[in-house]
Amino acid sequence: MTTFVDRVELHVAAGSGGHGCASVHREKFKPLGGPDGGNGGRGGDVILVVDQSVTTLLDYHHSPHRKATSGRPGEGGNRSGKDGQDLVLPVPDGTVVLDKAGNVLADLVGQGTTYVAAEGGRGGLGNAALASARRKAPGFALLGVPGGAQDIVLELKTVADVALVGYPSAGKSSLISVLSAAKPKIADYPFTTLVPNLGVVTAGSTVYTIADVPGLIPGASQGKGLGLEFLRHVERCEVLVHVLDTATLESDRDPVSDLDVIEEELRSYGGGLDRRPRLVVLNKTDVPDGKDLAEMVRPDLEARGYQVFAISAVAHIGLKELSFALADLVAKARAAKPKEEATRIVIRPKAVDDAGFTVEREEDGLYRVRGEKPERWVRQTDFSNDEAVGYLADRLARLGVEDSLMKAGARSGDGVAIGPEENAVVFDWEPTVMAGAEMLGRRGEDHRFEAPRPAAQRRRDRQAERDEADQEFDDFNPF
Repeated sequence: MTTFVDRVELHVAAGSGGHGCASVHREKFKPLGGPDGGNGGRGGDVILVVDQSVTTLLDYHHSPHRKATSGRPGEGGNRSGKDGQDLVLPVPDGTVVLDKAGNVLADLVGQGTTYVAAEGGRGGLGNAALASARRKAPGFALLGVPGGAQDIVLELKTVADVALVGYPSAGKSSLISVLSAAKPKIADYPFTTLVPNLGVVTAGSTVYTIADVPGLIPGASQGKGLGLEFLRHVERCEVLVHVLDTATLESDRDPVSDLDVIEEELRSYGGGLDRRPRLVVLNKTDVPDGKDLAEMVRPDLEARGYQVFAISAVAHIGLKELSFALADLVAKARAAKPKEEATRIVIRPKAVDDAGFTVEREEDGLYRVRGEKPERWVRQTDFSNDEAVGYLADRLARLGVEDSLMKAGARSGDGVAIGPEENAVVFDWEPTVMAGAEMLGRRGEDHRFEAPRPAAQRRRDRQAERDEADQEFDDFNPF
């Protein structure tokens, strides 16, 4: 049996970037041909795409965990790793994406509309890409960045022009079945309709969609019955049709009181539903008592300003007039809508004084550095490699992190954390002039890659080294 699911919680995770490769090219008579480590591949994204052929979120109800593939690591010989494959998740038209707190992240309406729910991680650079005029032989590579992950909630709000609202067994399913080609389940007991049904109606030159929303009851806007689950399907409909039962067997009900109850539920739910264009349909006039009751209440409803139609969905009475009246309301609603503007690219330049990171001193005396670049650089660093750590220190110094720490009052030995509390790198800060470059020498340089020096230059360099060594000995020797 087909199940309709219009709200699911989805756990998405993008692919991680592949690690870069640290490799040196070797061949006969050329043992040190230079770095040739390739870059890691990029991780795949998780993308939501509107697909008109999808009408329910059932697949994600059964399989709520979705993950894209990761990028492959780089290899020697300047071979870059393969990028991870994007994971495309089709969703119905009208799907709203929310975070766990209920904040709207995206409203997906229209065929092909996309939203990147989780972004794939960058691939790490290999040592070939890290080589420069000063760093000719890097002995390290950058690690790949982990892919993004988040928990999201998908809610489906049916996209239709007209919504049929009313009590259970008022004849909404019968009406949509005769106005369109929809084939909903119809029976003579309440709550036959458990899922919204959609149909397409053609009236003259106007084509519009009509939705049969499951029956509402008093208290639906507060979660009673099925109303709260499906009231959101009315939000996108431009025109509302009150389907009132004129042949109900319940003695405490009549068309006017039913209308008042449904109107109150629409007002309580909010979203401007009580201000939508609407008309009233008095159904089941093929029953003698129903026809008499319709003639009795019609003047009262018209006095309230409603456009009233007495019909019989079973006997096909009054359907043509109703379909053309709905087409007229839909055309007016479409004309009143503001025209969609062409897609614009909004450029938001960074402020002139935006350093790209922040330094804050916490209550326990720890200095915390936050920023997209510093945090990403830390994730890409192999802390088992001293040269990679020194490269990170140089990057942070060039970004201005050390200067900002000093301005914030940091002293030698103070604790510094880079990144959020749950995933931070913490170290004891030791301020340096060149961010540790003097400690490790000129990282990445290898004199074997340099051009031969003239003999006279080599003699002068050797003499300078001997003089420097003699001076160091004299300074050390107290005698």
